Amino acid sequence: MTTVILLRHGRTTANTGGVLAGWTPGVQLDETGAAQVAAVGERLAKVPLAAVVSSPLERCAQTAAAVAAGRDLEVHSDDRLGEARYGDWTGRAIKELAKEPLWKVVQQHPSAAVFPGPEGEGLAQTQARAVAAVRSWNAQLGPDAVWLACSHGDVIKAVLADALGLHLDQFQRIVVDPASISVVTYTDTRPFVVRVNDTGGDVSALIPPPRRRRRARKSSDAVVGGGAGTTV
Repeated sequence: MTTVILLRHGRTTANTGGVLAGWTPGVQLDETGAAQVAAVGERLAKVPLAAVVSSPLERCAQTAAAVAAGRDLEVHSDDRLGEARYGDWTGRAIKELAKEPLWKVVQQHPSAAVFPGPEGEGLAQTQARAVAAVRSWNAQLGPDAVWLACSHGDVIKAVLADALGLHLDQFQRIVVDPASISVVTYTDTRPFVVRVNDTGGDVSALIPPPRRRRRARKSSDAVVGGGAGTTV
């Protein structure tokens, strides 16, 4: 049962400026964003991470570095966790984009949305590469690993939609705030979505028990009735 902590980068100057940053270079955390990632780094300090993997974009690299600080871990960069490639929409104001015909497609039928221009991709492509990245790292790190993937709002929402068994057209129902964590545990037969858009509180349940206390590998069956919850 491999567990991935999906961490969105902290707040950026583009977020506060109402601009769709996309792959624009040089977009970094603002003062609030820096404080957010410092706090999430402290929250996760006691969780043993097998790896920290990040989108190559600066805002994610800064966020991932805050989590990796004090750990004997290299931050791995993976383009597949990078922001959706918004093509000609990149760098434009959100209020202007909301007037474009494609905006309604992105909102109501995102699986059909393909962003304009030679650098644009479809949201379905974004989801496919991001899910492939998560599953590839799961396989590489093994069934007992807890690892962290630092990415972007739409990318994390797409991974969560896949884990929830939702069609991509439903992914706009999911909220992923800056510096929030969402957690998915992958088993042989299905993923379990453990947390979504968590911006505070105890994370001790994410710490694996000592190996001597581990029993036989947990079943991938869901507990009928909901079960008693996680015990620490």
